[in-house]
Amino acid sequence: MRPQDLFDDLPPPEAAHTPIAPGAVLLRAGGRDGDVALLQAVEAVIAQAPLRHMQTPGGYTMSVATTSCGALGWVSDPQGYRYATHDPLSRQPWPAMPACLLALAQRAAAQAGYAHFQPEACLINQYLPGAKLSLHQDKDEKDLSAPIVSLSLGLPAVFLFGTPRRSDRPQPLRLVHGDVVVWGGPSRLAYHGVQPLADGAHGLLGRRRINLTFRCVGRGVV
Repeated sequence: MRPQDLFDDLPPPEAAHTPIAPGAVLLRAGGRDGDVALLQAVEAVIAQAPLRHMQTPGGYTMSVATTSCGALGWVSDPQGYRYATHDPLSRQPWPAMPACLLALAQRAAAQAGYAHFQPEACLINQYLPGAKLSLHQDKDEKDLSAPIVSLSLGLPAVFLFGTPRRSDRPQPLRLVHGDVVVWGGPSRLAYHGVQPLADGAHGLLGRRRINLTFRCVGRGVV
């Protein structure tokens, strides 16, 4: 199998850096370099802190399986959404954020116009066919001056990106392996979500999509 057979077609050069909203940019193939090393790093994190289906405060079990790495990890349970220094399952600190993941996030943030990005948390979401993520805002962070950096790996997905007003219709964006979306500034609290994942097979990840979301949290952790 040739390397290019593992991915969807590369975008034309003019589409590689696409503004999608004020302060928001889609970087086509922005995370494709060194992807084997990236996937190995992700799998090493998952081996230390296994994926799990968290519950929302309303008692809904998320269809997306989740874990974290970095100084802080995102937690959802009947008590609420929050960041924690320790994995509630193992009671151990979350795995350290691999250097290759941090470097990718910082490079993507800089390409989108956000220098000096220092994420404390990387949320790892695994989607299997049928899994989805409802429209929501990332607002559990105390530091809203920093952007969100989101990397897609594996199966393609339809990412819904809206505005800070829930009533506005979101735009659908087809994301493929290696695509990175960065949003901050006027779009930092934009509503976003993922449509149910279509079945398929990716050359490296099989019937899976993995999404890495890098965040600056600030204060207010447990």
